[in-house]
Amino acid sequence: MSTRQASAKRRVDAVQAPVQRVLMVCMGNICRSPTAEAVLRHRLQRAGLSGIEVDSAGTHAGHIGHQPDDRAIAHAGRRGYELAHLRARRVRGDDFEAFDLVVAMDDDNLESLQQICPPEAAHKLVLLLDFAPQADQPQVPDPYYGGPAGFERVLDLVELGCDGLLQYLQSQQGRQGLPEAL
Repeated sequence: MSTRQASAKRRVDAVQAPVQRVLMVCMGNICRSPTAEAVLRHRLQRAGLSGIEVDSAGTHAGHIGHQPDDRAIAHAGRRGYELAHLRARRVRGDDFEAFDLVVAMDDDNLESLQQICPPEAAHKLVLLLDFAPQADQPQVPDPYYGGPAGFERVLDLVELGCDGLLQYLQSQQGRQGLPEAL
């Protein structure tokens, strides 16, 4: 097991079950986290796994109330995910109590969350790609300043991470811990 996989396993194993509410987090809540919210919702519905709520938020306040980036909406739409109805919000202090799993897209946002998270909720913080050790990178990169390829790459990684997260959520029905792939 690589160092990355061991670190991911420790973070995910620290989560207390059952997970009923998942919060996806990126910086502005207009690209990666709303994409992850829509993808996970779609995966949950397709798998028939009900009773799990999904939301998204950002660690910064620059886009509060805005819909996701037009490029994120367009690229996600081509894959069957609806983002236009979502609106950006900032992570709130009560999110750490309300959500069972707070999923950051990258280390910068994970660090921002760690700085504001109450110690008793620190076990809820994970990276999305902790659920996808087969990914060729440990973080979902920010596509905001890039071109179309960046948004497609985000979708590829988010789908991979959400597939692993879905497997984890399904595994909670019968046992606690990581799917065998991790």
